[in-house]
Amino acid sequence: MTEEAQTPAPALKEIFNTARLRHIATEVAAVYPAFDQKKFLKLAQADLDSLSLMQRLRRTSESLHATLPADYKKAIAILRRLAPRINSGFVTLVLPDYVGLYGQDDFDTSMDALKFFTAFGSSEFAIREFLRRDPKRTLAVMKNWARDDSEHVRRLASEGSRPRLPWSFRLDALMADPDMAAPILERLKADDSLYVRKSVANHLNDITKLHPEWVMTRLEGWPLDQPQTAWIARHALRTLIKQGDRRALAVIGAGKKAAVRLKGLAVSPKKLVLGERLDISFSLESTAHESQRLVVDYAIHYVKKSGASSAKVFKLKELTLAPGDTVQLKRSQVVKDFTTRLHHAGHHAIDVMVNGEKLASSGFDLQR
Repeated sequence: MTEEAQTPAPALKEIFNTARLRHIATEVAAVYPAFDQKKFLKLAQADLDSLSLMQRLRRTSESLHATLPADYKKAIAILRRLAPRINSGFVTLVLPDYVGLYGQDDFDTSMDALKFFTAFGSSEFAIREFLRRDPKRTLAVMKNWARDDSEHVRRLASEGSRPRLPWSFRLDALMADPDMAAPILERLKADDSLYVRKSVANHLNDITKLHPEWVMTRLEGWPLDQPQTAWIARHALRTLIKQGDRRALAVIGAGKKAAVRLKGLAVSPKKLVLGERLDISFSLESTAHESQRLVVDYAIHYVKKSGASSAKVFKLKELTLAPGDTVQLKRSQVVKDFTTRLHHAGHHAIDVMVNGEKLASSGFDLQR
């Protein structure tokens, strides 16, 4: 292994390192010569090593507020000139964050600023500050954004109003009543932009965690013969499909019980240690008299610290199987720890599901 390969990747929080903060200070001064760079850097760099990524982002916003004009409109005018000069899309999140923190008393200026800033990174987090305080007024603006010519602005309308946006707080009002943001989703249900469609699908997938019937009723009324709309529906229903929901499977053409024989399920090795590769293979033989759409998944029942287990479903393949045909399927994955999942020793059961029905089981023993 080369020395370069052994060097660990820098921590994500290093996006806001001292060099980046100096870059921000230099660029602000270029558009606002009265800017106090030394004061900004002193504030922004204080105890920097102890701060997480999002804490560093927030510290940068606060340090800008302490060194820009107190007049909000003047400060926003400076930040608008700054936006195209910042050398990182993620770092531009500071700009809408500033709006979310300090723009509550000037709604119109703030909405215009968030619309402008979202093209450089995203205003999806900052708009939620306004949605939390005044959802009706903010959603009225976002409904207009859903008609905008810019895909960035249209995506903001959907992404910013997601009930359970990752890395952000949940929007209780929209979690309780998905009808509040429904006009946005309706407007975007056949959007030409994949960037926008992904957001709409993720928004709907969020809602399936709380209101699956609402999502199913809405999607079943959409024009699913339209390719863009069908794409959104498929990805919006991924959680329900993994759960074997028949209604969701029917939307993607796999609602019927699979007429197949599952043969030769092999899981190897039967005993492995963390970091080794797990291989799963089997075949499916059609017993049907017509072609059938199949959704094939597998679940690993991960052992928890308590000794109990919790299943995680993985997508394996979607296919159309002709009458009498046989298909060989296999999957290989490394069993390793993640920040979201730590492994514990013990027997891990594996189930294979076809169209939501468990057809076979096996497993492996994990040793640490």
